[in-house]
Amino acid sequence: MAFDKNFKPVLRFLVVSDVHYGDEREAEYERMEKAIKTAYELSEKEEYSKLDALYVVGDFSKRGTEKQMYAFKNTLDEYLKEGTEAVVSLASHEFMADGEEKALENFGRIFGMEPDTHKVINGYHFISVTSTKGCHFDEAKQAWVAAELKKAAADDPRKPIFFFQHPHIMGTVYGSANWGEDELTAILMNYPQIIDFSGHSHAPINDPRSIHQRHFTCLGTGTLSYFELDEFDKAYGTVPPNDSNAAQMLIVEADADMRVRVYPYDLITSNFFPFTWKIDSAWDVDSYLYTDARYKTTDAPYFEQDAKAVISDVKEDGFAVTFDQAKIDKEYVDDYNVIVKNIDGVTVHNSTVWSEYYFYDMPDTITVAFDGLEKGGEYQVFIYANSFWDTRCEKPLVSEKIKL
Repeated sequence: MAFDKNFKPVLRFLVVSDVHYGDEREAEYERMEKAIKTAYELSEKEEYSKLDALYVVGDFSKRGTEKQMYAFKNTLDEYLKEGTEAVVSLASHEFMADGEEKALENFGRIFGMEPDTHKVINGYHFISVTSTKGCHFDEAKQAWVAAELKKAAADDPRKPIFFFQHPHIMGTVYGSANWGEDELTAILMNYPQIIDFSGHSHAPINDPRSIHQRHFTCLGTGTLSYFELDEFDKAYGTVPPNDSNAAQMLIVEADADMRVRVYPYDLITSNFFPFTWKIDSAWDVDSYLYTDARYKTTDAPYFEQDAKAVISDVKEDGFAVTFDQAKIDKEYVDDYNVIVKNIDGVTVHNSTVWSEYYFYDMPDTITVAFDGLEKGGEYQVFIYANSFWDTRCEKPLVSEKIKL
């Protein structure tokens, strides 16, 4: 998967968030550098070869120390080329070291930028707003947003307005249940042509719920640091195993007909994810493709005929089961319920784990271990696959019986 060759852009920009630079050089430094270099390499192969802008949607640092700010600014200075507009906003992590007032003062001095910006790039309006009091938007911020949106819409009410703030808008993209705010909702919903970019949650951008359309279009921007997910029933909580294997970004294109294409990209494996999000008429809510109607589906995961669930690592009070991943048309499986039943068919253990879909090179099998079972008991494992849209496989994958 790569850029749509039938799409002729007049604008291209890169979006990242939650980079989390520390005081010392760590993986996040390399990932940010690679993000910029990769965006140029991909762009320069195209007929439209420009990278017009980079937008960083908050939490570019771990704590907002001067050292972290200087390090991030040095990356921009070293890797950005002439002709690329850079816009960085602040959020809760930037305020941790010295508080909000001092962080804003340091940011202005180090970056030479305003925390809130309204720019016009190749005829498109870009509005970026920094949060206050952590990840909130007070009345002054709300008034500024309302005024700038009114100016942008006056140019052309049908033209997309690209809008950036760190926390998700509550009730929109995946991640917004736990990491969303609602102070801007009543303002933004007056402008269906908004295409909104937000971070904060560290939720994976290749989750199909990371684009959402209702009153306007919303996109999650992922992370270059570590994954966290927005479901609360998993055996290991909201932070999955190997969470630091995370580096995702969005490349966005717009054409002269006001159409937009969004390309999610995985920096860990240097691959586009195998889909493109298409927004042809941002202003027209009736044209939206990525609405909650996606939950009204009968499409469900299924296990292929030769799929297996194999018991291993047997001990006196437990064992492990390794099973083949289920399939689903066009997407990924979200997660699995892995249920252990005794010889009487009574559930003695119920665990839910992700499919690890957030890794571009997601594994072919998943392993789950159980302990605390009754010695001498006989057990069997039943595995149910679940989609992102609340559908479940019709038939579970079933293991052989095991006696401890």
